[in-house]
Amino acid sequence: MSTLQEGVTSQTLDELAINTIRTLAMDAVQKADSGHPGLPMGAAAMAYVLWTRFLKHNPRNPAWPNRDRFILSAGHGSMLLYSLLYLTGYDLPLEELTQFRQFGSKTPGHPEYGLTTGVETTTGPLGQGFGNGVGMAMAARHMAATFNRPGFNLMDHYIYAIVSDGDLMEGVASEAASLAGHLKLGNLIYFYDDNHISIEGSTSLTFTENRGMRFEAYNWHVQHVPGNDLEAMSQAIRAAQAETNRPSLIIARTHIGYGSPHKQDTAEAHGTPLGADEIRLTKEALGWPSDAPFFVPPQALEHYRQAIQQGETAEQAWLDLKAAYARQFPELAAEWQRRIDRELPQGWQADLPSFPPSEKGTPTRRASGKILNAIASRLPELFGGSADLAPSTNTLIDNATAFSPEDYAGRNVHFGVREHGMGAALNGMAVYGGLIPYGGTFLIFSDYMRPAIRLAALMELQVIYVFTHDSIGLGEDGPTHQPVEQLAALRAIPHLTVIRPADANETTIAWKVALGHQHGPVALVFSRQSLPVFDRSQMGAVGGLEQGGYILLEAPQSRPELIILSTGSEVELAVGAARQLQEEGVATRVVSMPSWELFNAQPEAYRHTVLPPSVKARLSVEAGVSQGWRQYVGDGGDCISLEHFGASAPYQKLYQAFGFTVDAIVTHARGLLQ
Repeated sequence: MSTLQEGVTSQTLDELAINTIRTLAMDAVQKADSGHPGLPMGAAAMAYVLWTRFLKHNPRNPAWPNRDRFILSAGHGSMLLYSLLYLTGYDLPLEELTQFRQFGSKTPGHPEYGLTTGVETTTGPLGQGFGNGVGMAMAARHMAATFNRPGFNLMDHYIYAIVSDGDLMEGVASEAASLAGHLKLGNLIYFYDDNHISIEGSTSLTFTENRGMRFEAYNWHVQHVPGNDLEAMSQAIRAAQAETNRPSLIIARTHIGYGSPHKQDTAEAHGTPLGADEIRLTKEALGWPSDAPFFVPPQALEHYRQAIQQGETAEQAWLDLKAAYARQFPELAAEWQRRIDRELPQGWQADLPSFPPSEKGTPTRRASGKILNAIASRLPELFGGSADLAPSTNTLIDNATAFSPEDYAGRNVHFGVREHGMGAALNGMAVYGGLIPYGGTFLIFSDYMRPAIRLAALMELQVIYVFTHDSIGLGEDGPTHQPVEQLAALRAIPHLTVIRPADANETTIAWKVALGHQHGPVALVFSRQSLPVFDRSQMGAVGGLEQGGYILLEAPQSRPELIILSTGSEVELAVGAARQLQEEGVATRVVSMPSWELFNAQPEAYRHTVLPPSVKARLSVEAGVSQGWRQYVGDGGDCISLEHFGASAPYQKLYQAFGFTVDAIVTHARGLLQ
């Protein structure tokens, strides 16, 4: 029996390396007095096999485009990922692990994209990481089909993830898994940490379905492996890599809190520190020094740090391949680089359409479809579709094929009736790179996507949402489909830009803004019903949309005594009311306010030009709840809004019944001026 390190009993190098993860996790959670030690302790062995024997990555260049992606969908077990990042040589020193869950550290409670080097996506809300991985795998297949050539596999890698019982219980994972199986994403390999424990106790309380058969029905390749059998795990990964036409699920029977004499296989190990006494006993059971927190045996660290040389070697081989590819396919190589660098091509705005004035007008959803198709040829990175609503949301690219197992180069994605899964997949596409993903559905169903939208905003990803049927204006489908509170709900999300254009030309500028906005998602909100196209020779320039709010119709001598603010389909009513008031001698200004977020980002001087503080009589008009409008209308103003659900009827009848008419606005405005 040899001693590898003073204070550590004789162990194989594998055991030493695995137990290093376990003890780092329990020490960090104990020091923070907060966290989830059980998952890292139970999943350490399978993570070790993946990271040391299979994962293609370079700790010295975490953004290497052809790296494998690893997602810890079970983000509550974040110390597993942080330990691996530190041990394999990423820019995450041991000191950061000692500051786990502390303010300002790079080791927050759940992994955060953009904060911690090596974290591929923000996880924690269960099921979202699962869906992100599906989006990454879709993006990888599309990029490979677009750019790879015989003998030149520029993009050739896997998407891995560790998922938990909670991930599999959440509905978003079911949607994403179904889509992945249909699309035959053989580059997707997930490890299911089957530890039989959730927060409330044994999973037998709520989760007794046959998960393996369920995923087989989804058209996944399923294997069952003991979680601590390193060779069996290696064989399973090789088999998963060899399965090219199905995503893989490796069901690993693990033990939460592995090694803890009293808390292994208990719910107590899930979300609370083990406690000082139990940590001492656990370390003794693992043959570990009990009086040295955050102890890392030099042999283990040296073993893990081989990832640096291996990663640099792998990347250099790829760089050599890339150089040869560039010599043989220079135009393709330049296009690939442009997209990876997230640079829009020169002249991409050249085909942005302009719509002539029209009283009859067009629905902004239809204008959006024309704009999308006008720019799609100049922006091949536009990639997306709809949750089975493309004919209604106008989100198909006319001259493009469908993304499918038969044609991964296709750009039209048929997500199916899966808004939850679509939202999560869009985030995966965005963090993967090389694409500008978009997804369409009715505005009411943004509620289904809200968790993914929130995470896109948290990560500041460029994702474009096309939300149509934006108000009671959708008519006969009734209150179940008529959004009332959804605009306010979306506007409440930090870093999400919401744009509700008033006509077709505002829609053009809205798309321009969304395509140029790289540091956060954009929600484009469009009407079902036709809206007139304003005559810009008589009204404010449409470019004002880029400031979020602008003067659409000016009062005589630019000295308003009343300001009417509005968005979307109600702007035409505001214009009609203003003209009637002007005929009555009331100096009325109309402000089109399609985006609060863009307007609030403008300098105060501009905002005061549009909304002079001296003008107290202000009236907002929007067919939704008034929440948030008070910041613009002030104490001296008022709101025409919809503080109740709609009804099933033709939209013209609804607007009349609920007070969204020119006459109603005029009457309300007169009351403000008395």
